[in-house]
This record gives sequence, C-alpha cells and structure tokens, in this order.
Amino acid sequence: MIPEERRGGPGAGEDGPQPQAAGSIRKGCDSLGAQTQCGRLQSRRARIHQQINKELRMRTGAENLYRATSNARVRETVALELSYVNSSLQLLKEELEELNCSVDADGPERAGITVPMIPLGLKETTELDWSTALKELISGHFGEDGASYETEIRELTDLRQATRTPSRNESGLELLMAYYNQLCLLDARFVTPARSLGLLFHWYDSLTGVPAQQRALAFEKGSVLFNIGALHTQIGARQDRSCPEGTSRAVEAFQRAAGAFSLLREKFSRAPSPDMSPASLSMLEQLMTAQAQECVFEGLSLPAPAAPHDCLAQLHLAQEAAQVAAQYELVCRTMAQPPVCSCVPFAWTTLVHVKAKHFRALAHYHAAVAFCDGPPAEAEHRALEQVFLGAQAPSEPGGPALPREREERRKLGKAHLKRAILGQEEALRLHAVGRALRRVDLLQAVLGQALRRSLTRYSELDLEDDFFEATEAPDIQPKTHQRPEVRAPSFSRVKVADIFHRLGPLSVFSAKNRWRLVGPVHVTRGEGGFGFTLRGDSPVLIAAVIPGSHAAAAGLQEGDYIVSVNGQPCKWWKHAEVVAQLKGVGEEGVSLQVVTLLPSAELPGTGDRRPALRGLLRNQKEGDWGTPVPAQARPLLGWSRKAKRDKTGGRLGTP
Repeated sequence: MIPEERRGGPGAGEDGPQPQAAGSIRKGCDSLGAQTQCGRLQSRRARIHQQINKELRMRTGAENLYRATSNARVRETVALELSYVNSSLQLLKEELEELNCSVDADGPERAGITVPMIPLGLKETTELDWSTALKELISGHFGEDGASYETEIRELTDLRQATRTPSRNESGLELLMAYYNQLCLLDARFVTPARSLGLLFHWYDSLTGVPAQQRALAFEKGSVLFNIGALHTQIGARQDRSCPEGTSRAVEAFQRAAGAFSLLREKFSRAPSPDMSPASLSMLEQLMTAQAQECVFEGLSLPAPAAPHDCLAQLHLAQEAAQVAAQYELVCRTMAQPPVCSCVPFAWTTLVHVKAKHFRALAHYHAAVAFCDGPPAEAEHRALEQVFLGAQAPSEPGGPALPREREERRKLGKAHLKRAILGQEEALRLHAVGRALRRVDLLQAVLGQALRRSLTRYSELDLEDDFFEATEAPDIQPKTHQRPEVRAPSFSRVKVADIFHRLGPLSVFSAKNRWRLVGPVHVTRGEGGFGFTLRGDSPVLIAAVIPGSHAAAAGLQEGDYIVSVNGQPCKWWKHAEVVAQLKGVGEEGVSLQVVTLLPSAELPGTGDRRPALRGLLRNQKEGDWGTPVPAQARPLLGWSRKAKRDKTGGRLGTP
C-alpha cells in the first residue's frame, strides 16, 4: 500500500455494513486463538474509529474556514491542510477495511513478490435530501400527488446512501453502475436544458480533499462514474498477481478503469473538481493503461520457459519491459505538467518514477541474458537486431550490426548488465528519498531482489583479465504483443427498473414534454365500433378518429394517449391489452382518460385541443416503449438559470 495515494476511499466506510467480518474466521483455526485475535482486532478498530472521528472534525473546521474566507493565501493554506486531512482519513479507512475483511489481517496477501500498484481513492459525498425537489416536480409538472411517491424517493435515497460505501468487489461495481443507470433515468425524466432539479450536489475531490458543489445532475453522474473507475483501480490493485488468473483479472480491472476515466473526459466537461478536469482524467487514463501494461509483463514473466536460456523469450521480455518503462515515463511527464502537478500526491510521482527506472533496468537485464546464453540461431540473431537496432536492421546493410562472436557478445551483455545495475540502484535511491515509499517494504524487496540478481549475473561475466572498457549498451526498442485496451464500463449488464415507473413511459411522461389530462370521457359503441383506431404500446396512441363517430362526439382527438380504461391505469399496457379490454365492453360503453401532448408554449389545461409534437408520435415504434432511453450526457455546467421574463410576454416555463 502506498500511504499517500489514499487507496481506501470511502469504500472502507466506517459505518457501513461489513458482512465479511462475521464469517472471516477460516476453517481449521484454533477457536480460542481466533477469539483472542478478534478481541485485539476490536481494540484496533475502536482506536481507528476514534482517529477517524478526529479527522472528520478537523475536516469540517477546515471546510468552514475555506468557505468563509475570501483571502487567496488563506484559501490556499486551507486547501493544502484539507488534502493532508483527506489523505489521513483515507488511510485510516483503508486500515479499517483491511481489519474488517479478515481476522488474519496481518497475513500475506500474495504468494509471490510483485511491485505495488497505485489505486485511486473514491470521491466522498454528503447526504442528499431528494424529497422536497422531487415531490414538488411530481405535483407541479406531472399532476400527481407527490406524497404518494414516498416509497420511491426512499428507495432512491437508500440506493445513493449505499453507494457511499461500496464493497471492493464486483458487487460494489454493480451497485455503483445501478445507481448510475438510475441517474440516467432521472435525467431523462426530470431534467430539461432550462431546468435543474434544484438540488445541490456536494462532493469531495479525490486527490486533494477540497469540497466542490454544483446544482447539475450531471455532476452527480460524473462523480459516480469517477468512483466506478476508482473502484476498478482498487480491485485491480488487490489481485494476486503471482498467478496467471490474478494478472488477467488485474489487466481487465485497470483497462476498465482507464475506460471509465476516458468516458468521463469525453462526456463531461467543466467540472468544479480538479480530479475531474480533462488534464487529471487524461493522466489517470495513462496511469491505468501503464499499470495494465505492467500486469501484462508480469503475466508473461510467470510461466517458466521450457528452455531456461530461451533467447527469443528473453528478447520478448526485454521489449515488454521497455514498453512498460516507456509508458511510465509518459505518465511522469504528464504528472509534471500544470495543473496536474499541483494535485497529484508526491508518493504517486515518486513511485511512477521508480517504476520507470525499474522496468528500464529490467529490459537491459533480459537483453543481457539473451546475449550471454549461448550463440543465437539465425532467426534469433535477426530478432536481436530488431530489438536493438529497430527498423535500421533490414534496410541499412552498412549500418550498425550486432556482434556474432561469443566474446563480443559477452562484452555487450556485460554492458547491458551495467546499465541494468545503474538503473536499479537509481530506483532504490528514489525509493529511499520518498518518505511514504520507505514504508513500503514490498517495493524495497522487489527492487533489492532485481539488483542482487543483476549483480550476481555481472560477477559471472566479469573476468579477472578483462581490462577492456565495456562498450555502451544501446537502447532497447519498446514493443508489446498485448497492448491494453481502454474499455468503458459495461453498464448494459446491470439491469435496473425505473424507480419512478408509476409516472409512466419516459417517451411521454417526462419534464421535456407538456400534456393535458382529459376525462374521464365516456364513449359508447356504435354500429361501426367506437370510432377510433389504436397504435403503439405503452402508452397506446389514438392514431385516428372517424369524423361523426361516438369517439369524435365525446371529444377524443387524433394523437391522444390512453392512460386509463374504466378507472384502471393503463400507461404501461400493451396494444393487445387495451384492445382486449375494449372488446369486452358492453352496451354501457367505456370510460377513458387520455392525455394530449401540448406545444411547449402552451400551459397544461389551456388552449385548443390539437395533436402536438407530430415528430415524436411518428417516431414511436410499436412495442418499444417499455425500455427508456437515457438522455445524452450534457456538459457539467451546461444548465443555465431561467431568465427573468415579463409576466405579459415571453415563453412560460414548465410548471
């Protein structure tokens, strides 16, 4: 774990349910010893809770000062203090999560030694009261009793509350994606370009801890999408990469994280939070791609080759390590650019720099092994030229060439080992400079092991009578046979039911449309039937009304939607269900309630009846209204306040 990377995030939630704690005692352990250990763990949990409460009080005080002051220097100082407090808080939550996961909290998580990864802490948020805003909108625009939707509003509130402390596994991801899908449905039903919900969404920056707030629902959606990517990074970092299955899962997790940050950068803009700025998201995408590439290299390094001194296998590993180093060097340059450099934790930049040096040294080590282990075949020699000379090898006969003599190859291999040793020593030096990294024993073990291996190999090649200066080892051309893909989260695999399903299909009953409720209208059956034809599903549309028929006399119009038949709500009924109900009506007739879509400039309940929004009606497909289509994402600050208009003129807003 990297102490200042704030790996835990709110996923470690101190007050969330911890289902794993009750069943965390492994089978076969001594029950008395387990109880004693549980007592010690409970004491540690209590101390951590006290420290968390202390940090929360400190953060509340810093937030109040941050909002109250207008002095730029004071705000800068408070923002720095908030970043420290937030980092400490995340570390405490991470420690609490590890204690809650298992009684054997101090045991090794991996069988092998692997380089630690950089997970991203989740954004935190405050509680939100949906009740007032949604009830007012349901009553004012949809014409229904907002108080009757208490159950739906409570379900939405509970879902959001649960997403504040998701578990670090697939269940946690499904929970976040379910809430994101619900937000898409809320956006499509309740939000228009000219009107927001009027709620203030409050989130904390994941990198600095500075609070940010906005009234746009898109900010809530973007923050949840950010947490989906962050949770993928935590899942990837916790995989056991000492086995092929673990490396594959880690690669997939980091690819999904990169996809989430890429999607966030493309779909949302002008975020008030630094961690969601385009520059920060681009850096995070590069970082997660580099970590996925590192996992690819680890997966290739795991299986023992059939031949211990396989030249081609060592060449492939050299190029893969050079590819990892090149990607981490790109991340280093991105982290050094403003404004990213001001918000990225120092431990991150140091670890990325260490990894770039480490994998560059590994590339030279594997190249040295390929040089020194016996004379290569002709195909292997051509592969060597491709690795070290790149495109020059086949196209420039008079250009540089690699030695074929055993002694010359030994000297060149020795030169590569020298570069490997220098690189690994530099990585260890950088590791010692960072205060946070010095506490990561696993990283030091990996670097030390690589250095000892290179020194041992170098001593085998260093002859007593070798007085010639070793030639300069050339750079290794980076190349990978498995480039990571940026994969967006698979939202479609998490199916959700619209919480506000009772309001009706989104195609009609949303804040973007206006309608007038008419009826109940009593219609009797004539010789030719009721005098109208129906089309579509959910809700069923009156496609045509025969002039002079009973339906025309009752006031039904083409374009009306049937929402009630004999007092039974039928907004979600299929075409066949409505037809069957009408066929069963006797001579007494049927009582219908319909809604008529209105032009945007007309208030519900006023003006002449006429079919409206013909384009919308023509686009209706039969049987396809049951699945709402989420609205396209708008920029985070794309909403605007209503302009004040004179009461006697101008367009009227949605009630």
